[in-house]
Amino acid sequence: MDGADEPDAAEPIRVVIVDDQELFRAGVAVIVSAQEGMEVVGQAGEGRQAVRLVDELSPHVVLMDLRMPGMDGVEATRQILEPSRAAERRRPVRVVVLTTFNLDDRAATAIRYGASGFLLKDTTPAMLADAIRTVHAGIAVLAPEDLGALLEGRFRSRQPVPSAYETLTDKEREILAAVARGLSNAEIAQQVFASESTVKTHVGNILRKLDLRDRVQIVVFAHEHDLRG
Repeated sequence: MDGADEPDAAEPIRVVIVDDQELFRAGVAVIVSAQEGMEVVGQAGEGRQAVRLVDELSPHVVLMDLRMPGMDGVEATRQILEPSRAAERRRPVRVVVLTTFNLDDRAATAIRYGASGFLLKDTTPAMLADAIRTVHAGIAVLAPEDLGALLEGRFRSRQPVPSAYETLTDKEREILAAVARGLSNAEIAQQVFASESTVKTHVGNILRKLDLRDRVQIVVFAHEHDLRG
């Protein structure tokens, strides 16, 4: 896992479900609760309640609806994952956004705020359970190439490259661009003539130097600053 904290295998995955439709929330709760090693610790019908529950209950994973009255899921995701709030937690919280629209603008914004990917609401129970386990392990549930398509054209003006980028070595910059283009560690290893473990070490260094959480954030960073190579 690139730059992710190792989850405690003995502890159930604590899940909070956020959706303004009570029937949908209840259905998802039944699915999640039926999975071995998972428990639903809270439910919320709007964004403000979701932010409060995450602070109180310290879940591992939040399933976040995007379109809700009051505070929507995009703003709730931003508040949950804002650095000052995240720094006070003893463990990371992963957010998976739920949407009825593929390549949704709101999903793209939530991912820019730090969400670990998105799922369509008509996904299967098995895919939902797999996504929860995947993000709990610190891995995105959206492939980099799909994320690239989601973000493409959504940055009206490129942001200045931050000074932290200058701390990357030439090899790390090459690997950052490769990650942003959707290449796996194995594919990058072939491209840069290195082992997968060496590539993984470089990715970890990139995350640390740029203060990013995971590969999703590397892709977002590259799109924001036009660093895809």
